Amino acid sequence: MINRLYILYSYRIIFTVAILFFSYVCDAQPAADIAIQPNAKASWIAHPTANPNAYGVFHFRKQINVDSKPVSFFIHISADQRFRFFVNGQSVSFGPARSDVQHWHYQTIDIASHLIKGNNTLAAEVWNDGEYSAWAQLSYQTGLLIVGATASEGIANTDTSWRVIENMAYMPQSTIAHNVGAFEQVLAQRYPYNWEKINYDDSHWLTPKLSEKIVTVGTDAVATNKAARILSASTIPVPEETLQRIPAIRDISGHKKVSDDFLKGKGSLAIQPWKNVTLLLDQTYLTTAFVELLVSGGKGAKITLTYAESPVDDAGNKGNRNEVAGKKIIGDYDVFIADGGQNRLYRPLYYRTYRYILLQVENHQEALEIKDVRGYFTAYPFQQNATFNSSDTTLNNIFKVGWRTARLCAFETYMDCPYYEQLQYVGDTRIQALISLYVSGDDRLMKNAIDQIRHSMLPEGITQSRYPSSNLQVIPPFSLFWISMIHDFWMHKKDDAFIQQQLPAIQEILKWHQRYINQQGMLGKMPYWNFVDWATQWPWLGQDVGSGTPSLAKDGNSSILTLQFVMALQKAADLSRYFKLKNNAANYSTAAASIRNAVYRNCWDAKKNLLADTPDKTIFSQHAQALGVLTETFSAGNASQILQQTMVDTSLIQCTYYYRFYLLQALKKAGMGNSYTSNLGPWITMLNNGLTTFAESPEPTRSDCHAWSASPCYDLLATVCGITSTSPGFASIQIKPALGNLTFCEASMPHPLGAIAVKYEQLPNKQWKVFIDIPQKVKGNFIWGSRQIKLKEGENYFTL
Repeated sequence: MINRLYILYSYRIIFTVAILFFSYVCDAQPAADIAIQPNAKASWIAHPTANPNAYGVFHFRKQINVDSKPVSFFIHISADQRFRFFVNGQSVSFGPARSDVQHWHYQTIDIASHLIKGNNTLAAEVWNDGEYSAWAQLSYQTGLLIVGATASEGIANTDTSWRVIENMAYMPQSTIAHNVGAFEQVLAQRYPYNWEKINYDDSHWLTPKLSEKIVTVGTDAVATNKAARILSASTIPVPEETLQRIPAIRDISGHKKVSDDFLKGKGSLAIQPWKNVTLLLDQTYLTTAFVELLVSGGKGAKITLTYAESPVDDAGNKGNRNEVAGKKIIGDYDVFIADGGQNRLYRPLYYRTYRYILLQVENHQEALEIKDVRGYFTAYPFQQNATFNSSDTTLNNIFKVGWRTARLCAFETYMDCPYYEQLQYVGDTRIQALISLYVSGDDRLMKNAIDQIRHSMLPEGITQSRYPSSNLQVIPPFSLFWISMIHDFWMHKKDDAFIQQQLPAIQEILKWHQRYINQQGMLGKMPYWNFVDWATQWPWLGQDVGSGTPSLAKDGNSSILTLQFVMALQKAADLSRYFKLKNNAANYSTAAASIRNAVYRNCWDAKKNLLADTPDKTIFSQHAQALGVLTETFSAGNASQILQQTMVDTSLIQCTYYYRFYLLQALKKAGMGNSYTSNLGPWITMLNNGLTTFAESPEPTRSDCHAWSASPCYDLLATVCGITSTSPGFASIQIKPALGNLTFCEASMPHPLGAIAVKYEQLPNKQWKVFIDIPQKVKGNFIWGSRQIKLKEGENYFTL
């Protein structure tokens, strides 16, 4: 008994410490009330002659003198498109967080700890990918802005006292698709090594031009200046950068004997002149990292770094990701041309995504020494404040791999995938944000995403499907899922003012969809791309093959699209009631009921006991049944019966990884949560195929890491462990476990007021020992089969 209580109390202490640590991390960010002052004596600066919209890499420097080491020294910094900022040769910050030109982000950082008494060097590397820019990267023109937070810190201000040079060592790889930005070739002979350090001679550098005045959001200057960039303080932290060594060499050619000491930072790899050597490096799991290559000598050596999620065979198939024999590496790559100097460090400007790196060394005039190849893992700095452990080790691994997937798909925005697009799609982001809330508790990236999607609104009253993005794309159902995302936030976090900012946009989106309700009471033919899922079994319309649009009807009448609208109306009604918008709430509820009834009237097939995709009742899908349950189109008694049939009827169009999130939510709603763990076959298949993150779609898949496939991270906590919010702001909790065949399960997750912990253990006599710990000032209800038990604040023990 003593040991048991000790374990439980220790368990609780760990959770409390985790929450306190998370609070510390959040509070450690610069104070939000430090903002750029409209009268600041600083300006955007740029190279005086370079094309401001073309590809280019630029270095800026300035010497400042401080009488003594300061306690604090706050600066605001931004650049277009990107910057890395150094103080006395040490990297201090990276950014700015991606946004649009009407909400151009700047960061506020305290550089005091990097300053010394006397002369100091401030330096910034700024680059613009120009025509090779990432799809997610918006831009006005190349520039740098630094503004001291106070008059004394104004010595850092960007003005003509700075110096600038264009780095001619860089060339973009023009043959590579630039979905995620430019890959590069760097000529070391042209590189101005040590440019960021104190003693570098910049006397031959140029005086920058003053390119723009400062314009900030919410000031009169927005109306009186024609500048296209309007500054807005970033509300998210700078991405993490953590050393991550590469543990394995999987293949070698052109070299007889290779030690992996150079990968450990303990030795080097010598390559003789005129040799062509190829090494296949394996991180052993997919990652996102700033790669660093450190070499000496090897004048003229061409070193190519090719990055891949997986090797492929001659037919382009990936197969098991752990297998390399008989396969090849095809992927995006960077090239470094050595100049023969000592300790030449090559680091791409932007991070790379890889599990495998193919390192190729070609024709060089002198011996080359590879001293290190390493990565610095980078992602949004989420802290894992949730735990999951069960009697099924496969579930434990799914949780681990799901969290890695979620982390790699979050940087300065959420993103669909890190290798191919890096775009913040609403369909993906809604699922990602729920995972963030449950596993980390950090809501800043979620709020940033909600705001950015609102900023993407078109004048006609609908959001773009992904944002920021240089290519306009509209998926109407994604606007509806943005409403669901706001509802999710409302249920888990208390920030009424933030939610109220979104309400007008919600109203416009619903009005836009309402215009397309036809005489049958369903959504008729709608413009744009009405994507639902990548299920390939749907019959397609002409050139829409494989487009994810699930309708045979040229005039619309899709039960799936229409019920997605119903779900958004229902959630908007909840929000409207809470904010005392009684007319809106009533109208949304009435419309939802009317449209839902129309779907049932037009699409229900009594013979099949299923909801058809369209009124002609020729195509049936799991998607329609899932939405029928989630929107309560079916009676509660019929819902479980319909879903039981849905899960075994292979003639139905099957949900792929993305839409299985909604299918499994429907199981939970219909009281079938205990079948959740037995429906994770697709994730188990991925693990068996050697994936270390979860893929975009079933094989053959494009992306090996796709955010929407990480949904089990949420459901293992919310469905299996049964932890859900039952009132706005997580003010009350329902714990209704759905353990399936598990005999043991324990978990914890962050809550705004502390931590929630649960532990379920089946005893030899088949009874269950249950431990539940909920924060103070939170109401809780525990449901076990037909029993309902009110939870007290703090620790609860049951034997059932």
